[in-house]
Amino acid sequence: MDTPTSARGIDVGAFTRNTNDGTFSKDLTFARLSDLKVPVEIKVSNLEGKIKRKTLSETLANPATRHAQMQTDGVSDLFVTIQLYSKGRALTLPFQTGTKAFKPDRYVWNSTIQLPILYASLPQDAQLAITLWDIEAPGKAAPVGGSTLELFNKKGTLKRGQQRCYLHPRVKADPTAESVTPSDVFQDDELGRLLRLVKDYERGDMARVEWLDVLVFRQIEKIQAREVERTDKLFLYIDLPRFDFPVVFAEQEANLPLPPQPIPNLLGAPVPSPLPPNFLASDPHLWRIYDPETVRVRADGEGNPVEAKYRRLARSHRTGRGDRELKPGPEMRDLLNDLFRQPPTYDLSPEDKDIIWRYRFSLHTFKRSLTKFLKSVTWSDAAEARQAVEVLLPLWTEVGMDDALELLGPGFEDGRVRAFAVKQLARADDEELQLYLLQLVQALKFEVKSTQLRKTVDQRAKPQRSRNSSNTSMKTSKAVSEEDSGLADFLIERAARNAVLGTVFHWYLMVECEDKVIGKMYARVAFQFMQKLVGLENGSDRRDTLKRQGEMIALLSTKAKELRASKDPRPKKIDKLRTYIADSKHGLSTLQAPLTLPLNPRVQVTGIDASRSSVFKSNLLPMLLWFETEDSDYPIIFKNGDDLRQDQLVIQLFTLMDRLLRRENLDLKLSPYAVLATGQTEGMVQFVPSKSLAAIMGEYGSLLNYLKVDHANEGAIGTLGVEPAVLDTFIRSCAGYSVITYILGVGDRHLDNLMLSPDVDFGYILGRDPKPFPPPVKVCREMVDAMGGPQSPHYNRFKSLCYTAFIGLRKNANLILNLIALMVDANIQDIRLEPDKAVLKVQEKFMLDIPEEDAIKHLEVLLNDTSYLTLMFDKVHTLAQYLRE
Repeated sequence: MDTPTSARGIDVGAFTRNTNDGTFSKDLTFARLSDLKVPVEIKVSNLEGKIKRKTLSETLANPATRHAQMQTDGVSDLFVTIQLYSKGRALTLPFQTGTKAFKPDRYVWNSTIQLPILYASLPQDAQLAITLWDIEAPGKAAPVGGSTLELFNKKGTLKRGQQRCYLHPRVKADPTAESVTPSDVFQDDELGRLLRLVKDYERGDMARVEWLDVLVFRQIEKIQAREVERTDKLFLYIDLPRFDFPVVFAEQEANLPLPPQPIPNLLGAPVPSPLPPNFLASDPHLWRIYDPETVRVRADGEGNPVEAKYRRLARSHRTGRGDRELKPGPEMRDLLNDLFRQPPTYDLSPEDKDIIWRYRFSLHTFKRSLTKFLKSVTWSDAAEARQAVEVLLPLWTEVGMDDALELLGPGFEDGRVRAFAVKQLARADDEELQLYLLQLVQALKFEVKSTQLRKTVDQRAKPQRSRNSSNTSMKTSKAVSEEDSGLADFLIERAARNAVLGTVFHWYLMVECEDKVIGKMYARVAFQFMQKLVGLENGSDRRDTLKRQGEMIALLSTKAKELRASKDPRPKKIDKLRTYIADSKHGLSTLQAPLTLPLNPRVQVTGIDASRSSVFKSNLLPMLLWFETEDSDYPIIFKNGDDLRQDQLVIQLFTLMDRLLRRENLDLKLSPYAVLATGQTEGMVQFVPSKSLAAIMGEYGSLLNYLKVDHANEGAIGTLGVEPAVLDTFIRSCAGYSVITYILGVGDRHLDNLMLSPDVDFGYILGRDPKPFPPPVKVCREMVDAMGGPQSPHYNRFKSLCYTAFIGLRKNANLILNLIALMVDANIQDIRLEPDKAVLKVQEKFMLDIPEEDAIKHLEVLLNDTSYLTLMFDKVHTLAQYLRE
């Protein structure tokens, strides 16, 4: 069965019904249909069953169908039509999937249809008329079967998720109020029962046991295959969007019958009459009683004295001396290894925690076991916490950098645990440490000791953490040590020893100092860093350099604001900028002494070339500044009014992934440009001269022609007339770009901001895209044509490089996920929209829940998926750009 595309996260107004004691239940949280102002979307997934066509002799006897049969040779040309009705009246025109030729026994569309009507406009009796058609002859189609699907259930709740629609044979769908083609008949077979249980599972109504769930779903697939073999019924699977909450047509108020008035007896005393027999025996979904303990009790049993007592007895840490010699057997080792392979977001169940604790003395021999072990500790129990930190934690001598970074996240508050993580970071050299520095500066937020400040940070981070998540098991209590982990001292020490690292560290701190909530804490760290420099041999020079950098950025920022506020035309703004830079009183055209460039601390600049500096024509009017060095020029873009922290994060992850791939001996010729946010609304970007694909296509007709301009080699064999090294670089960089942007969910990729040199911004990440129907993997047709087309050996090599890169990054998924998790509270534009889903969105791209071979097959499908709608929106964008100019 195909997994339906998730449509969660659509912004709808949710309301919550309260129980009498003020507690809440997820079952009582709904969204109103009137708030769902998005188009109706249906995905035609696949067909279950076998289509019986006419025999060959019957077909050949009909001249109209003889030629079609001879051409298809057993291949079915099928398409599906969908039309929305209400009370037999059509609300939309019929829409259909593309006609596809299917081999017998495999009918898969995976085609999405968007109807031109909003969910908020749907009547409660809305129903879809779905008909499957088979092309029997040119211009002639016959119905294979029809089905009518009601969009709302009997309680007025919008249906969601996968729907199994029975196709009534050889008839069109009947859209009348008393339809004779209902979709829900013949659903009481074994497969129908299992699929209803799957829906309960997807809604979270059933407990999840990861290893068992995999086995169960495999058995369901086998049962499905068996049912298809022995039945002649056809079922069409339709996927409806899954929203965050159940969507109700209208909130219905309960109309309870009032009890009758008391009837006085002979003595005048009122005698209450018995209530009607159906007074309390109404709809079972109307009356629900919730135990408040199920809401207040945490997953580890904390808060319920019975559960807490059971946990203490089960773990028996005071009398568990025999546990020191306890070793897991083969089956238990497999179970533990499976737990330790789970991603950082995995929630350990109470049973998982008990198993891990039982074998705690031998866990240090397991790879990647430390973080899961620490999550299994009941930190409110002083004796258990002491044993975990003082006896067991020292057994782990070394852990990976990914685990060390996870221990510095918000889920681990014990200072001794965090201090252990800091010691592990000390093993990284300065170059590697710089790759993690952005996140380590963010980790300082979780070192805060002030109660009020900690409460503020926790409130900002609250959407990230689930109430029952195992990541929050380390609640502040007397058992949790609040001693300083030494993270700030460690960063200050390393930044003071290395000038390049120190410059980057300084500007990361300067950005955080602008935060109104925790800016003072970062200001104290910045002050301590400056004090540390005083004691160094060249400390005064380095402090002076940082001061001069700040003064230069202040001058550029002031001028950028002035140009943005000015009503002058662009040519006059350029003249004003050049005059300002050339004026000697500002000290920009010729610096008093070479200055380390904040954007790239390895570059010493001597001034700015005023004659070549300019102003771009975009909305924020960023400035192009040509810095001069002793050897060459270093052009940068200075932006004011734009938050570059998101671009800075993406480029940092690009650089990290490039290094990870090089460790795997895979060089994809990636050259990430430099980005530095010098404030929350300003920063610098390295300017790399390049041409957009739209400009190249307009001037040269194709990418291949452009590559031949300066790198033609007609004598080269099998390289399409291009120098082999140039074509190799192009293919490798396209593969690296495609995989990394897929993992990070980079959006807004069209021909105007796809560059042959990477100097574009990253205004959309984590799946956000201003265009509808964006492809998951950003490979445009122009790139494929430059490789010789989809059937060429160069394109096959491109796909092979994509697979190798994806598997190489998949091996380091935990490191990437932990780095993103540390940025959840960093106020990054696209992360703050859904902070609780940021890490999960990237984790979903890695497909960690399926084997490596299946992940590659899925990526292959994504690479081969060409979206014609994407091509259309690129054309629309090009027209819009033309009209704007």
